[in-house]
Amino acid sequence: MSDALDGLRLEDLRTHLVAEGVNAVHAAPLFRWLQTGHRGGFEPPLERWLERQEDTLITPLRRVLETTSEDGWTTKFLFELADGAQIESVLMGFPGRFTACLSTQVGCAMGCVFCATGQMGFRRHLKAGEIVAQAREVSRLVADRYGERVRNVVMMGMGEPLHNYDATLQALAAITDTHGMGVGPSRVTLSTVGHVPGILKLAKEPAPYTLAVSLHGADDEERGRLIPVNRRWPLAELIDAMRVYQAQKGRILVAWTIIDGVNDSPEHARKIVNLLKGLDIHVNVIPLNATEGFEGSQPESRRVIDFQRILKEAGLPATVRQRRGLDVAAGCGQLVVKSEV
Repeated sequence: MSDALDGLRLEDLRTHLVAEGVNAVHAAPLFRWLQTGHRGGFEPPLERWLERQEDTLITPLRRVLETTSEDGWTTKFLFELADGAQIESVLMGFPGRFTACLSTQVGCAMGCVFCATGQMGFRRHLKAGEIVAQAREVSRLVADRYGERVRNVVMMGMGEPLHNYDATLQALAAITDTHGMGVGPSRVTLSTVGHVPGILKLAKEPAPYTLAVSLHGADDEERGRLIPVNRRWPLAELIDAMRVYQAQKGRILVAWTIIDGVNDSPEHARKIVNLLKGLDIHVNVIPLNATEGFEGSQPESRRVIDFQRILKEAGLPATVRQRRGLDVAAGCGQLVVKSEV
């Protein structure tokens, strides 16, 4: 199957239609349908063109399984792609807003030892249309079930978004276009384990996406044990890239998965403060979520709060991430596909 049109930016869809002999004026209504799944009445020239199309319009995405957490606000989806590969996406509801957590790869090549997706290994990159298709399916569910719209998108599902840079940025350009789903660019967060070339490229993008960097270790030896890619892009290079990004875009989020006896001591907290000195950072402290392939555990709540307190007293804003969807393995680092059809 050829790449579907739903992964195209609006301007690229216009170019495609003109090349097909269709007036560019029809691009906006077609784009809205491809992005939202809501089809309005099209003008006859566009209808005639659509009748000649076969399977090149919308990326096929089959919802295999939908599991809702006991919290009532978190739903995990298992989707099947055209080639039989499977991915997971998550919808997180909060009062007055809904957030879609999207995947960018089947599996992940970064190999973070505590992450179920990293333990799964890398299968392939997703196409832009496959990323858009997740957002479209989740958005349609929110509209149909709650009468609301998805207002936030986090690229924190399966895969490293900056490893699949071009497709991820192309998909986000479509998702944030006001002619389609219209998610505000400032409400998009891209999470990376420290893909330095990707961070430097993202710093040059005009869209004000938020960057979230998964740190988890405050020196190379410690971080390398948890995040093998640190051996390729060590902390000094990562921090330099973050400074470049911040000079262009502003505040960066830092994720610290806190693991009992591994990186949860007061000394670790003070090392973070020194490492991030001079950067405008907000730290998300994330108690470890259990995965089958990692034997670590989360610290006692007292140690987590003490860790957060040390950061805040040193002038580093820090929050402890609210834990959601753990009963359906929809928490941070828990997304995985154990078998594929």
